[in-house]
Amino acid sequence: MAPVTAVSDVYTRRQFCKWPCDWPSVPRVCAKQKGDNCTEADTCDTHKGLYCDYSRDSPRYEVGVCGQLSGLACVLNGIRYSNGQSFQPNCKYNCTCVNGDIGCVPLCINSLPPLVWCQNPKRVKIAGSCCEQWICDDSRKLRKTSPRHVASPAHGGESESWQNNCIVQTTSWSPCSKTCGVGNSLRISNDNQQCKFRQEQRLCNLRPCDVDITKHIRPGKKCLSVYRESHPKNFTISGCVSKRSYQPKYCGVCTDNRCCIPYKSKTIQVEFNCPDGSGTTWNLMWINACFCNLSCRKPNDIFSDLQSYHDYPEIVN
Repeated sequence: MAPVTAVSDVYTRRQFCKWPCDWPSVPRVCAKQKGDNCTEADTCDTHKGLYCDYSRDSPRYEVGVCGQLSGLACVLNGIRYSNGQSFQPNCKYNCTCVNGDIGCVPLCINSLPPLVWCQNPKRVKIAGSCCEQWICDDSRKLRKTSPRHVASPAHGGESESWQNNCIVQTTSWSPCSKTCGVGNSLRISNDNQQCKFRQEQRLCNLRPCDVDITKHIRPGKKCLSVYRESHPKNFTISGCVSKRSYQPKYCGVCTDNRCCIPYKSKTIQVEFNCPDGSGTTWNLMWINACFCNLSCRKPNDIFSDLQSYHDYPEIVN
């Protein structure tokens, strides 16, 4: 009997892209979203952290499904949290792990600090309550008019208003996740048509990492509260470039033990052009003013950074 020769069918994977690329000028196709089918040509929306998963199309690996990248986990006090996981390390804060960074919002938002002219403000522990409350030991009468640099609704706590039978509530933005360079800031708000509480995010940049701001401090001074670059420039984030140029303000630095933090800020929307020809919009923290505090927080204590300064609350326009 003649020997039997085994024949194996070798599958040739179909190529959706040719080299060099020959893209038609029109029309353009939107990037695939989560759950959509994807190929080498029909790519997923990378700006939303999506990738093409070909694991279900074995052994061809031609058509995949757009999935979400898992992102980096976070470790706090020896406990590991997955990307996107929300948790409460204690009764005062609600935190979320965002790709390796931890953003927290205070849960004690109803107790506002005394006004700026209170000489002896104190936080008092209330029995049966996690949150402390501010009291003022000064027995003198408070002035009827507020200092011009303090706005009544701008203590950085929760704001409320009525809108379509919904009590709109918005927490203050959490501190920037990075002391220099682009970081994240989070808040919780139900200012939407469904009146549902949702987590909002904005990008923040307290100061550039590649600039020695101490060189700009005037002779005889120890601090520079606000730093501004000499010429406008375009923002660049994840390879995307802003459509217009900006000349933002940054918080400065001190040569002594003081820290500079935002005093007035607002949120703006910035439009970007991306290398693949698409466009996107990000919310960005725009700093209007900063001040240098006499006592710095502990650098490794992320919760102490969330404490309000009773004399200089951040004003959000």
